[in-house]
Amino acid sequence: MIYNVKHQQIYLIFLCVVTFFSCKHGNKPDVEGINPNIKIERFDQELYKGKSSDILKTNQQLQKKYGIFYDDYIHRMVGNSDYSDEEILSTLYKDQAYTDLSHDVDSVFKNLKPTEETLNQTFKYILYYYPKARVPRFISFISGFSVQTPIGDDYMGIGLDMFLGKDSRFYRAIVKSVPIYLSRRFTPEYIVPRLTETYAREELFQQKDENRSLLSKMIENGKILYFMDRVLDEKVADSIKIGYTGKQLDWCKMYEGDIWAYFMENDLLFETDFQKIQMYVSEAPFTPGLGEKNESAPKLGIWTGWQIVRKYMEENPEVTLQQLMADQDAQKILGAAKYKPK
Repeated sequence: MIYNVKHQQIYLIFLCVVTFFSCKHGNKPDVEGINPNIKIERFDQELYKGKSSDILKTNQQLQKKYGIFYDDYIHRMVGNSDYSDEEILSTLYKDQAYTDLSHDVDSVFKNLKPTEETLNQTFKYILYYYPKARVPRFISFISGFSVQTPIGDDYMGIGLDMFLGKDSRFYRAIVKSVPIYLSRRFTPEYIVPRLTETYAREELFQQKDENRSLLSKMIENGKILYFMDRVLDEKVADSIKIGYTGKQLDWCKMYEGDIWAYFMENDLLFETDFQKIQMYVSEAPFTPGLGEKNESAPKLGIWTGWQIVRKYMEENPEVTLQQLMADQDAQKILGAAKYKPK
Protein backbone atom coordinates (compact mmCIF):
# COMPACT_ATOMS: atom_id res chain seq x y z
CA MET A 1 0.00 0.00 0.00
CA ILE A 2 1.36 3.42 -0.92
CA TYR A 3 0.17 6.13 1.42
CA ASN A 4 0.77 9.70 0.34
CA VAL A 5 0.47 11.82 3.44
CA LYS A 6 1.07 14.99 1.46
CA HIS A 7 -2.06 14.47 -0.58
CA GLN A 8 -4.00 12.50 2.04
CA GLN A 9 -4.67 9.70 -0.43
CA ILE A 10 -4.11 5.98 -0.24
CA TYR A 11 -2.98 4.08 -3.30
CA LEU A 12 -3.28 0.31 -3.47
CA ILE A 13 -0.30 -0.62 -5.58
CA PHE A 14 1.04 -4.07 -4.93
CA LEU A 15 3.68 -5.47 -7.25
CA CYS A 16 5.39 -8.84 -6.86
CA VAL A 17 8.78 -10.43 -6.52
CA VAL A 18 10.17 -13.60 -8.08
CA THR A 19 13.67 -14.73 -8.90
CA PHE A 20 13.86 -14.34 -12.67
CA PHE A 21 16.56 -12.02 -13.97
CA SER A 22 15.53 -9.08 -16.09
CA CYS A 23 16.93 -8.05 -19.44
CA LYS A 24 19.63 -5.41 -19.46
CA HIS A 25 18.61 -2.08 -20.89
CA GLY A 26 21.82 -0.43 -21.95
CA ASN A 27 24.97 0.44 -20.04
CA LYS A 28 24.59 2.26 -16.77
CA PRO A 29 26.19 5.70 -16.44
CA ASP A 30 29.12 6.32 -14.11
CA VAL A 31 27.63 7.50 -10.80
CA GLU A 32 30.50 6.87 -8.42
CA GLY A 33 30.91 10.58 -7.74
CA ILE A 34 27.33 10.90 -6.50
CA ASN A 35 26.65 10.27 -2.81
CA PRO A 36 23.01 10.30 -1.61
CA ASN A 37 24.23 9.37 1.90
CA ILE A 38 21.04 7.49 2.75
CA LYS A 39 20.71 5.99 6.23
CA ILE A 40 17.62 4.05 7.22
CA GLU A 41 16.47 5.04 10.69
CA ARG A 42 15.05 2.18 12.78
CA PHE A 43 11.99 3.84 14.25
CA ASP A 44 10.47 0.37 14.65
CA GLN A 45 13.17 -0.62 17.12
CA GLU A 46 13.13 2.68 18.99
CA LEU A 47 9.35 2.53 19.33
CA TYR A 48 9.47 -0.99 20.77
CA LYS A 49 12.30 -0.06 23.13
CA GLY A 50 10.04 2.67 24.52
CA LYS A 51 7.63 0.00 25.71
CA SER A 52 9.72 -0.48 28.85
CA SER A 53 9.97 3.25 29.57
CA ASP A 54 7.59 5.93 30.78
CA ILE A 55 5.05 6.61 28.01
CA LEU A 56 5.20 10.38 28.41
CA LYS A 57 8.99 10.31 28.09
CA THR A 58 8.87 7.91 25.12
CA ASN A 59 6.32 10.10 23.35
CA GLN A 60 8.40 13.25 23.87
CA GLN A 61 11.60 11.60 22.63
CA LEU A 62 10.01 10.13 19.53
CA GLN A 63 8.16 13.35 18.73
CA LYS A 64 11.36 15.35 19.00
CA LYS A 65 13.41 12.97 16.84
CA TYR A 66 10.85 12.02 14.18
CA GLY A 67 8.63 15.11 13.97
CA ILE A 68 6.24 14.98 11.01
CA PHE A 69 6.68 11.25 10.52
CA TYR A 70 5.81 10.52 14.14
CA ASP A 71 2.64 12.59 13.96
CA ASP A 72 1.61 10.82 10.74
CA TYR A 73 2.44 7.45 12.24
CA ILE A 74 0.46 7.98 15.44
CA HIS A 75 -2.58 9.74 13.99
CA ARG A 76 -2.84 8.32 10.45
CA MET A 77 -1.15 4.94 10.32
CA VAL A 78 -1.91 3.26 13.66
CA GLY A 79 -4.39 5.68 15.25
CA ASN A 80 -6.41 8.81 14.61
CA SER A 81 -6.85 12.33 15.95
CA ASP A 82 -9.62 11.28 18.35
CA TYR A 83 -7.00 10.00 20.80
CA SER A 84 -3.87 11.47 22.33
CA ASP A 85 -0.38 10.26 21.47
CA GLU A 86 -0.08 8.64 24.89
CA GLU A 87 -3.40 6.81 24.57
CA ILE A 88 -2.42 5.40 21.21
CA LEU A 89 1.02 4.32 22.47
CA SER A 90 -0.54 2.68 25.52
CA THR A 91 -3.00 0.72 23.37
CA LEU A 92 -0.23 -0.34 21.02
CA TYR A 93 2.06 -1.52 23.79
CA LYS A 94 -0.71 -3.59 25.41
CA ASP A 95 -1.46 -5.41 22.15
CA GLN A 96 0.17 -8.85 22.07
CA ALA A 97 -0.01 -8.84 18.28
CA TYR A 98 2.27 -5.77 18.24
CA THR A 99 4.79 -7.59 20.42
CA ASP A 100 4.68 -10.71 18.24
CA LEU A 101 4.95 -8.69 15.05
CA SER A 102 7.91 -6.72 16.40
CA HIS A 103 9.64 -10.00 17.24
CA ASP A 104 9.17 -11.35 13.71
CA VAL A 105 10.35 -8.09 12.13
CA ASP A 106 13.52 -8.15 14.24
CA SER A 107 14.12 -11.77 13.25
CA VAL A 108 13.89 -11.03 9.53
CA PHE A 109 15.55 -7.61 9.61
CA LYS A 110 18.41 -7.88 12.09
CA ASN A 111 19.95 -5.00 10.17
CA LEU A 112 19.08 -3.05 7.04
CA LYS A 113 22.60 -2.48 5.71
CA PRO A 114 22.09 -4.46 2.47
CA THR A 115 18.86 -2.56 1.78
CA GLU A 116 20.60 0.71 2.61
CA GLU A 117 23.41 -0.01 0.16
CA THR A 118 21.02 -0.94 -2.65
CA LEU A 119 18.89 2.12 -1.96
CA ASN A 120 21.95 4.37 -2.10
CA GLN A 121 22.95 2.88 -5.46
CA THR A 122 19.47 3.42 -6.87
CA PHE A 123 19.41 7.04 -5.73
CA LYS A 124 22.80 7.63 -7.33
CA TYR A 125 21.13 6.95 -10.68
CA ILE A 126 18.08 9.00 -9.78
CA LEU A 127 20.31 11.96 -8.90
CA TYR A 128 22.35 11.43 -12.07
CA TYR A 129 19.23 11.94 -14.18
CA TYR A 130 17.55 14.43 -11.81
CA PRO A 131 20.29 16.30 -9.89
CA LYS A 132 17.79 18.55 -8.11
CA ALA A 133 15.66 15.66 -6.83
CA ARG A 134 15.02 15.68 -3.11
CA VAL A 135 16.50 12.73 -1.22
CA PRO A 136 14.02 11.97 1.55
CA ARG A 137 14.67 10.74 5.05
CA PHE A 138 14.09 6.96 5.18
CA ILE A 139 12.40 5.56 8.27
CA SER A 140 11.45 1.94 8.99
CA PHE A 141 8.36 1.10 11.03
CA ILE A 142 5.59 -1.43 11.57
CA SER A 143 1.92 -0.48 11.40
CA GLY A 144 -0.01 -3.73 11.59
CA PHE A 145 -0.22 -3.99 7.79
CA SER A 146 -1.72 -0.53 7.43
CA VAL A 147 0.76 0.95 4.94
CA GLN A 148 3.82 -0.28 3.04
CA THR A 149 5.77 2.67 1.62
CA PRO A 150 4.24 5.97 2.83
CA ILE A 151 5.66 9.25 1.60
CA GLY A 152 5.39 12.52 3.50
CA ASP A 153 6.74 16.04 3.35
CA ASP A 154 10.25 15.07 4.45
CA TYR A 155 10.33 11.28 4.61
CA MET A 156 9.66 7.91 3.01
CA GLY A 157 8.61 5.09 5.28
CA ILE A 158 9.41 1.40 5.01
CA GLY A 159 6.67 -0.75 6.52
CA LEU A 160 8.81 -3.75 7.42
CA ASP A 161 5.79 -5.80 8.50
CA MET A 162 4.77 -5.87 4.83
CA PHE A 163 8.10 -7.33 3.68
CA LEU A 164 8.48 -10.32 6.02
CA GLY A 165 8.44 -13.00 3.33
CA LYS A 166 5.52 -14.76 1.69
CA ASP A 167 5.40 -17.53 4.30
CA SER A 168 4.99 -15.22 7.30
CA ARG A 169 2.47 -16.55 9.81
CA PHE A 170 0.82 -13.14 9.87
CA TYR A 171 -0.05 -13.14 6.18
CA ARG A 172 -1.95 -16.39 6.56
CA ALA A 173 -3.97 -14.77 9.32
CA ILE A 174 -5.00 -11.73 7.23
CA VAL A 175 -5.83 -13.59 4.02
CA LYS A 176 -9.42 -12.29 4.01
CA SER A 177 -8.24 -8.69 3.75
CA VAL A 178 -4.99 -9.33 1.89
CA PRO A 179 -5.32 -12.24 -0.56
CA ILE A 180 -2.44 -14.60 -1.19
CA TYR A 181 -1.80 -13.25 -4.69
CA LEU A 182 -0.82 -10.00 -2.97
CA SER A 183 0.87 -11.21 0.22
CA ARG A 184 3.13 -13.65 -1.66
CA ARG A 185 4.89 -10.52 -2.86
CA PHE A 186 5.69 -9.19 0.61
CA THR A 187 9.37 -10.17 0.61
CA PRO A 188 12.56 -8.28 1.55
CA GLU A 189 13.72 -8.15 -2.09
CA TYR A 190 10.65 -6.04 -2.73
CA ILE A 191 11.73 -3.08 -0.60
CA VAL A 192 13.92 -1.00 -2.92
CA PRO A 193 11.80 -1.51 -6.08
CA ARG A 194 8.66 -0.47 -4.18
CA LEU A 195 10.36 2.58 -2.70
CA THR A 196 11.61 3.48 -6.17
CA GLU A 197 8.16 3.14 -7.68
CA THR A 198 6.54 5.19 -4.91
CA TYR A 199 9.17 7.91 -5.23
CA ALA A 200 8.75 8.03 -9.00
CA ARG A 201 4.96 8.18 -8.88
CA GLU A 202 4.56 10.58 -5.98
CA GLU A 203 7.67 12.76 -5.99
CA LEU A 204 8.96 12.97 -9.56
CA PHE A 205 6.13 12.15 -11.96
CA GLN A 206 2.72 12.69 -10.44
CA GLN A 207 -0.15 11.49 -12.59
CA LYS A 208 -2.14 14.09 -14.46
CA ASP A 209 -5.93 14.06 -14.14
CA GLU A 210 -6.43 14.81 -17.84
CA ASN A 211 -4.77 11.53 -18.83
CA ARG A 212 -8.00 9.54 -18.83
CA SER A 213 -7.84 7.16 -21.80
CA LEU A 214 -6.56 3.61 -21.46
CA LEU A 215 -3.69 4.44 -23.84
CA SER A 216 -2.67 7.37 -21.64
CA LYS A 217 -2.68 5.13 -18.57
CA MET A 218 -0.73 2.46 -20.43
CA ILE A 219 2.01 4.87 -21.47
CA GLU A 220 2.02 6.68 -18.14
CA ASN A 221 2.59 3.44 -16.24
CA GLY A 222 4.95 2.14 -18.91
CA LYS A 223 7.16 5.18 -18.42
CA ILE A 224 7.32 4.56 -14.66
CA LEU A 225 8.45 1.00 -15.27
CA TYR A 226 10.99 2.15 -17.86
CA PHE A 227 12.30 4.66 -15.32
CA MET A 228 12.73 1.73 -12.93
CA ASP A 229 14.62 -0.10 -15.68
CA ARG A 230 17.09 2.75 -15.76
CA VAL A 231 17.66 3.34 -12.04
CA LEU A 232 17.37 -0.11 -10.46
CA ASP A 233 20.16 -2.66 -10.54
CA GLU A 234 20.21 -4.56 -13.83
CA LYS A 235 19.73 -7.83 -11.95
CA VAL A 236 16.33 -6.77 -10.65
CA ALA A 237 13.78 -8.98 -12.38
CA ASP A 238 11.11 -7.59 -14.67
CA SER A 239 8.68 -9.59 -12.53
CA ILE A 240 9.70 -7.56 -9.48
CA LYS A 241 8.95 -4.31 -11.27
CA ILE A 242 5.60 -5.25 -12.82
CA GLY A 243 4.24 -7.70 -10.27
CA TYR A 244 4.05 -11.02 -12.09
CA THR A 245 4.94 -14.57 -11.29
CA GLY A 246 7.37 -16.20 -13.67
CA LYS A 247 4.46 -18.05 -15.24
CA GLN A 248 2.52 -14.81 -15.81
CA LEU A 249 5.55 -13.12 -17.34
CA ASP A 250 6.09 -16.05 -19.70
CA TRP A 251 2.39 -15.95 -20.64
CA CYS A 252 2.66 -12.26 -21.58
CA LYS A 253 5.72 -12.85 -23.72
CA MET A 254 4.13 -15.82 -25.47
CA TYR A 255 0.88 -14.00 -26.21
CA GLU A 256 2.16 -10.45 -26.64
CA GLY A 257 0.77 -10.23 -30.18
CA ASP A 258 -2.59 -11.61 -29.11
CA ILE A 259 -2.82 -9.16 -26.22
CA TRP A 260 -2.17 -6.24 -28.55
CA ALA A 261 -4.67 -7.58 -31.07
CA TYR A 262 -7.27 -7.84 -28.30
CA PHE A 263 -6.82 -4.17 -27.40
CA MET A 264 -7.05 -3.12 -31.04
CA GLU A 265 -9.99 -5.32 -32.04
CA ASN A 266 -12.05 -4.18 -29.05
CA ASP A 267 -11.23 -0.47 -29.57
CA LEU A 268 -9.85 -0.22 -26.05
CA LEU A 269 -6.94 2.20 -26.52
CA PHE A 270 -9.13 5.31 -26.37
CA GLU A 271 -11.59 3.94 -23.83
CA THR A 272 -12.26 6.48 -21.06
CA ASP A 273 -14.74 4.56 -18.92
CA PHE A 274 -13.04 4.24 -15.54
CA GLN A 275 -14.44 0.81 -14.68
CA LYS A 276 -13.43 -0.67 -18.03
CA ILE A 277 -9.94 0.80 -17.79
CA GLN A 278 -9.45 -0.65 -14.31
CA MET A 279 -9.73 -4.17 -15.75
CA TYR A 280 -6.43 -3.62 -17.52
CA VAL A 281 -4.45 -1.53 -15.03
CA SER A 282 -5.50 -2.77 -11.57
CA GLU A 283 -4.22 -5.55 -9.34
CA ALA A 284 -6.06 -8.85 -9.76
CA PRO A 285 -5.21 -12.55 -9.95
CA PHE A 286 -5.83 -12.51 -13.74
CA THR A 287 -7.46 -10.51 -16.56
CA PRO A 288 -11.07 -11.53 -17.32
CA GLY A 289 -11.75 -12.35 -20.98
CA LEU A 290 -8.17 -13.26 -21.85
CA GLY A 291 -6.51 -16.65 -21.64
CA GLU A 292 -7.92 -20.00 -20.62
CA LYS A 293 -8.63 -21.23 -17.09
CA ASN A 294 -7.76 -17.84 -15.57
CA GLU A 295 -4.10 -18.25 -16.59
CA SER A 296 -3.71 -14.72 -17.99
CA ALA A 297 -1.64 -12.12 -16.20
CA PRO A 298 -3.29 -9.07 -14.59
CA LYS A 299 -2.60 -5.43 -15.49
CA LEU A 300 -2.09 -6.20 -19.17
CA GLY A 301 -2.51 -2.52 -20.04
CA ILE A 302 0.46 -1.64 -17.86
CA TRP A 303 2.61 -4.46 -19.20
CA THR A 304 1.80 -3.54 -22.81
CA GLY A 305 2.47 0.13 -22.10
CA TRP A 306 5.89 -0.84 -20.76
CA GLN A 307 6.72 -2.75 -23.94
CA ILE A 308 5.58 0.20 -26.06
CA VAL A 309 7.82 2.59 -24.13
CA ARG A 310 10.77 0.24 -24.38
CA LYS A 311 10.24 -0.06 -28.13
CA TYR A 312 9.89 3.73 -28.41
CA MET A 313 13.23 4.29 -26.71
CA GLU A 314 14.84 1.59 -28.84
CA GLU A 315 13.54 3.21 -32.05
CA ASN A 316 14.43 6.73 -30.90
CA PRO A 317 17.86 6.56 -29.21
CA GLU A 318 18.24 10.33 -29.30
CA VAL A 319 15.41 10.72 -26.77
CA THR A 320 16.72 11.13 -23.23
CA LEU A 321 15.08 9.68 -20.15
CA GLN A 322 14.17 13.18 -19.02
CA GLN A 323 12.50 13.95 -22.35
CA LEU A 324 10.57 10.69 -22.23
CA MET A 325 9.26 11.26 -18.73
CA ALA A 326 8.19 14.82 -19.57
CA ASP A 327 6.38 13.81 -22.78
CA GLN A 328 2.61 13.63 -22.22
CA ASP A 329 1.70 12.74 -25.82
CA ALA A 330 0.79 9.07 -25.57
CA GLN A 331 -0.32 8.85 -29.19
CA LYS A 332 2.97 10.26 -30.42
CA ILE A 333 4.92 7.75 -28.34
CA LEU A 334 2.79 4.88 -29.64
CA GLY A 335 3.25 5.98 -33.25
CA ALA A 336 6.99 6.51 -32.97
CA ALA A 337 7.43 3.18 -31.17
CA LYS A 338 6.38 1.26 -34.27
CA TYR A 339 5.01 -1.34 -31.88
CA LYS A 340 3.76 -4.33 -33.85
CA PRO A 341 4.21 -7.50 -31.81
CA LYS A 342 3.66 -10.81 -33.60
